[in-house]
Amino acid sequence: MKKNTLLAASAIALVGLGLTGCSPAADESGATADAASVTCPDGKIRFGILPYEDPERLEPAYQTLAAALSEKLDCEVEVLITEDYAAEVLAMENDQLEIAQFGPLGFVFANERADATAMVSFGDSEGKPTTYTGGIWVPKDSPVQTIEDLKGKTLALGSPGSTSGDALPMSALADAGIVDDVTADYAGGHPEALLALVNGTVDAAQINSQTLATATAEGTFDESQFRQVWESEEIPNDPITVRGNMPQEFKDAVSEALLSLDAADVEKVSGFLGVDPAGPLIPVTNETYKPLFDLAETMGLTEKDV
Repeated sequence: MKKNTLLAASAIALVGLGLTGCSPAADESGATADAASVTCPDGKIRFGILPYEDPERLEPAYQTLAAALSEKLDCEVEVLITEDYAAEVLAMENDQLEIAQFGPLGFVFANERADATAMVSFGDSEGKPTTYTGGIWVPKDSPVQTIEDLKGKTLALGSPGSTSGDALPMSALADAGIVDDVTADYAGGHPEALLALVNGTVDAAQINSQTLATATAEGTFDESQFRQVWESEEIPNDPITVRGNMPQEFKDAVSEALLSLDAADVEKVSGFLGVDPAGPLIPVTNETYKPLFDLAETMGLTEKDV
């Protein structure tokens, strides 16, 4: 397996752990809860977000969600967009995040390192669980017809540790017996991988169904000019998790508040995750993500892989 770095996309580091703070959300009165409150530790809740899209685009969506959560809990909710997958796991492990949204595979490592516990995920308009798929795409006129045809070609991946942007496509290459014959380049994220394909700098790129939906809607990807040559099994959508060493009263309060949010409070975030029309957040458990725990074990993945 040959992996290089095609483009490093990073955010400004905060407290040495790759955290970028967004302006905090508070309730309408601007008040914050008592710092001694069990459900409002140190007067605020720090909410970590992995940078699966441009942070400048993610921030407004998560500020809307955080503001609604802040009002429910009467506690400031500070949105922190991490530099990468590894930084988010490390931040939670070092007690610098109370809650966080992880990618499904990132959650596996956060569970192992910080006892992160899945609370909720993103439901559809009927309140049912949602999924997405990973994919590998090539130009329409490419000679590549199957994943086996990628032998000797270049492939743009997303970021290290990404479920659909790294682990699953690499697993597919391994299953096809060509993992050592493909030059896989980390583009820096899902949008960057798609852009590398559109610009013709690689032979193929991973594009998951979430990124595909967003780029198609925005007119930055003309699906008619490309073909999908591989698609993964369905992947459960990202969990919002709570740090394992938080008091049970805190866990229960945050979970209840998240589940009581209106669909309008989460629809901007849901849009980035391919959920349209959006529904409310729905309860999930660690067991929901067992296929990802199994994948990490089968591939021998550890936190070092992110």
